[in-house]
Amino acid sequence: VAGENFDQSPLRRTFKSKVLAHYPQNIEWNPFDQDAVNMLCMPKGLSFRTQTDNRDPQLHSFIITREDGSRTYGFVLTFYEEVTSKQICTAMQTLYQMHNAEQYSSVCASSSCSMDSLASSIDEGDATSLAKLQRYNSYDISRDTLYVSKCICLITPLPFMQACKKFLIQLYKAVTSQQPPPLPLESYIHNILYEVPLPPPGRSLKFYGVYEPIICQRPGPNELPLSDYPLREVFELLGLENLVQVFTCVLLEMQILLYSQ
Repeated sequence: VAGENFDQSPLRRTFKSKVLAHYPQNIEWNPFDQDAVNMLCMPKGLSFRTQTDNRDPQLHSFIITREDGSRTYGFVLTFYEEVTSKQICTAMQTLYQMHNAEQYSSVCASSSCSMDSLASSIDEGDATSLAKLQRYNSYDISRDTLYVSKCICLITPLPFMQACKKFLIQLYKAVTSQQPPPLPLESYIHNILYEVPLPPPGRSLKFYGVYEPIICQRPGPNELPLSDYPLREVFELLGLENLVQVFTCVLLEMQILLYSQ
């Protein structure tokens, strides 16, 4: 388990994640930092869900700034896939049995009941709350389907957010689609790693993803630096008044701290 969150139910806890694979294995000018990428891809750790939970894919990005000031950009698509390991499913059910036993004990303790008169000491309200607790806070290996979080990530020298987002979504659709894509998945990964070059400054590049073409546009030397992040999301997240205030603070060269979950 990642962090001390044992008070939460097992499906609300987070667990330690790890990098399963990365390609290419290493690049001289951009060495792969496994710990940093692992932490930034899954900042809250590995999580589990069941068929009753929301499992929509989510996208986020991160920046790795090195000692010399150079930056690399990561774009991550997190999704949930079904757990096929019987051992993991059994372990999850065991965690729930332990958790519910602890919750049962705490309900009894609040009722000041003894082990000998357990059934007679719990009043109707406590029994009802306990029944709800076990019904909504449970995992049954014979009834529920267990899912675990997984992510695919692209690490790039420039922040081509829209292009990376489109490619990751297309790759995810290819993985989960009932109809396989025209070529093997390895072909698309090899293509974007080895055959799609960075567009020269001031030029655009069009390449094919899995299903649809993707366009990268790179500003020229005398233009503003590449900023491929949609401003609409900033307005939606901060609101107009807050954004004007932040922009005013930037112009006044004030220190700004953005805090979020």
